[in-house]
Amino acid sequence: MSTTKTPGAEQPSHSNYRRSLGTIALTATGLGSIIGSGWLFGAERAAAIAGPAAILAWVIGAVVALTIALTYTELGSMFPKAGGMVRYGQYSHGSLAGYLAAWANWIAIVSVIPGEATASVQYMSSWDFGWAQALYDGKELTGTGVGLASILLIFYFFLNWFAISLFAKTNTAITVFKVVVPILTASALMLAHFDTGNITDHGGFTPNGWSSVFTAVAVSGIVWAYNGFQSPLNLAGEARNPGKSLPKAVIWSIVIALVIYVALQVAFLMAVPGDKLGVSGWAQLGYNSPLADLAVAWGLNWLALLLYADAFVSPSGTGMIYAATTSRMIQGVQENGHLPGIFGKVDKKTGVPRPALVLNLVIAFLFLAVFRGWGSLAEIVSVATVISYITGPVAVMSLRRLAPDLKRPVKLRAMPYIAPVAMVFGSLVLYWGRWPLTGKVILIMAVGLPVWAWYEIGKPLTQGRKPWAQLRPHLKAGAWMVAYLLVMAAVSYAGGKEFGGRGYLPAGWDLAVVAVIGLAFYYWGVRSSWRNPSLVQVEAEVNAAEAAQPAGEGKEPVGA
Repeated sequence: MSTTKTPGAEQPSHSNYRRSLGTIALTATGLGSIIGSGWLFGAERAAAIAGPAAILAWVIGAVVALTIALTYTELGSMFPKAGGMVRYGQYSHGSLAGYLAAWANWIAIVSVIPGEATASVQYMSSWDFGWAQALYDGKELTGTGVGLASILLIFYFFLNWFAISLFAKTNTAITVFKVVVPILTASALMLAHFDTGNITDHGGFTPNGWSSVFTAVAVSGIVWAYNGFQSPLNLAGEARNPGKSLPKAVIWSIVIALVIYVALQVAFLMAVPGDKLGVSGWAQLGYNSPLADLAVAWGLNWLALLLYADAFVSPSGTGMIYAATTSRMIQGVQENGHLPGIFGKVDKKTGVPRPALVLNLVIAFLFLAVFRGWGSLAEIVSVATVISYITGPVAVMSLRRLAPDLKRPVKLRAMPYIAPVAMVFGSLVLYWGRWPLTGKVILIMAVGLPVWAWYEIGKPLTQGRKPWAQLRPHLKAGAWMVAYLLVMAAVSYAGGKEFGGRGYLPAGWDLAVVAVIGLAFYYWGVRSSWRNPSLVQVEAEVNAAEAAQPAGEGKEPVGA
């Protein structure tokens, strides 16, 4: 809710949602989001950056994602509302911090949609047809490739237009296929060629040093992949039993995906022909369709055909999921008071926020026009994702301080320790993203501030109202997040040369400095939280919903 929003405005739209998603459907949503284009390209990009140590990059990425996800499962079970992850910062810190968190989250997720379409078309460019090879020039999609990717975006859009139940049935079936094919791919490649010399030769296990392992976590698509854990949380408003199903869906989707991704990374590393590594080693890798190209190299033509088919299924499944979840996020941002009312409308018959779907389709087209390659999109998405992560650890402990009696279907005793560690992890991954990419994405975060300023300052002034007194506590509570972004940009610029910085901070010490910064801003963020109008309203909604439950259902989670 913005400082100028009328309380109670959001109830009508939420009453139109259908609580039809169970644990299996939500887990399929999370796993389907994680196993998208990342498994088709991530193994090669991680290997090109970190060599064989890319295996560890996937493990580190999973640990980071799981730690941060644990903070969000408590929040998601407390507030099982559509577009959940754009709301929590608003509840704990008010308008400014809430808007910045929502903007970062939305940018990170909505840009995945064109990324998945790009991945499908990029894989097509390896087909043995002239028209297919003309879709991709080796660096980005051609005009024809962009046109085909645009058709895929429209396909994702219409799959979500009709009903959430259709989405759930379609996604569960697609997810089964998406899990089976990667497992089959990893197994077939390992059986076809397993050259352990690739681990010891060509520069050894860490040919580019340990810093490259951390950079791979941040920019090779690993963060992009694991970010799919958000999808069940953003569909919390449609979960039958969010208190039980949300944490299970989030944790299981990350764990299952970790096993699959590590198996794929090992299979890729061992299957690359030695002559492809040449003098420059892993850094010279440049496959258009990495796994399919390896399948052809070792005579697995049937696998190549399967991968070409899955290059549509896996990214399309993920694109479909993100089209659904981002529409719920847009509706959440509108209900926070920072978008026109039309984007908060949910169709009564289908339970789908159709205006929000249309807005996201337009934005997806814009991203596709600017970032035409999977790699460039993966970098932007990954760093924006990390910025969005910092809200969870701060919000979860802030709300324990501000609303200790609010019902928490999921409450971990170790959360006071998990939350600061999650903040440190998020700060480190942001730093690993390398300057100037970190600075560029932080600048993108600033681009959204005029929208916030219009709804919080400009619009009230045009109505003859003076918003400054109401706005002051929101500015004070959100100052930590603005300062955090500026400080992290400065540290990234001044940091180690292995992370793109100027080298003013010695290797090793730079990581310690980032960790200390993460902890300092974590404690500042928790201390600056306050009982703002958004929190007061959502508390009333949750308590009213709990009081209205029939006898014997007191243990069930509640939410508007």
